[in-house]
Amino acid sequence: MFLLSFARVIKFSFQDIFRNIWLSLVTVTILVLALFSINMLLVVNMISKATISSIKERVDVNIYLKTSASDEDIMALKAQISNLDQVKEVNYVSKADAMESFRTKHKNDPEILEALRELGQNPLTPSLIIKARDPNHYDDLINELNVINNDIIESRNFDDHRTMLDKVNSISSKVTNVGILLSSIFIFITLLVVYNGIRVAIYTHRREIAIMKLVGASNWFVRAPFLISGLIYALFGVLVIIAIFYPFLTILQPYLEAFFIGYDVNLLSYFNHNFFLIFGLEFAGGALINMFASLIAVGKYSRV
Repeated sequence: MFLLSFARVIKFSFQDIFRNIWLSLVTVTILVLALFSINMLLVVNMISKATISSIKERVDVNIYLKTSASDEDIMALKAQISNLDQVKEVNYVSKADAMESFRTKHKNDPEILEALRELGQNPLTPSLIIKARDPNHYDDLINELNVINNDIIESRNFDDHRTMLDKVNSISSKVTNVGILLSSIFIFITLLVVYNGIRVAIYTHRREIAIMKLVGASNWFVRAPFLISGLIYALFGVLVIIAIFYPFLTILQPYLEAFFIGYDVNLLSYFNHNFFLIFGLEFAGGALINMFASLIAVGKYSRV
């Protein structure tokens, strides 16, 4: 008996969906837009993390050494700095290496190269390039380096990379907040569309509902088709977003790989690895939204 009733509920749900096909399409479209904005939030979050990681890898401190410094003194200073808690890596750049890097950087600037040739000597100094173990503790690294007092140190370049990191974090936060706002708007519109859709459906079937009540139909039997319709809308919405979003990721991925050279930013791999978690939660969320709107509409307009 229960199976027969459930089969009838499913039948009535599909009948209602196809009788109001345009309203059903609008509902699914709004739901797809909401899910698309949510998935874009995930993409932006991954890209933001990759960007911040890329910037952190470039956070370094330069200590310039006197040209008269001997190799033994330089290596001793390098070893001393390497033993500091906040230091990840120390690289020594000789005068010759600095000149080669300078020439490569300005190879398309003939005026600078000509001035260098007229100078007749290498004006650059050797240096130690220090990478922080944790860029979030950049100030601690600076404090440790300031304690070191060595005669071969000519100058120190302690650029505040924290400002750059803060800007990236701020931009990422703003983009995320905008995405959350857009998702909330789409979710609210979905609630309204489903609510009005169910209300129209109930008004259209008001005579049928009255007859069902008169012959003893339970409240569950009256309300269930509309709740099942909400589940169907959610299922179709998730299937459509999968069909749309994966081609979008396929197009976007090569550009990300070209931009983040040397970093593992693979959106396709991320979504494949978390496929059931991401789209399962989105189906559950969409179903809850649709069913909640359906319950409100049915509870208010099915009293006959």
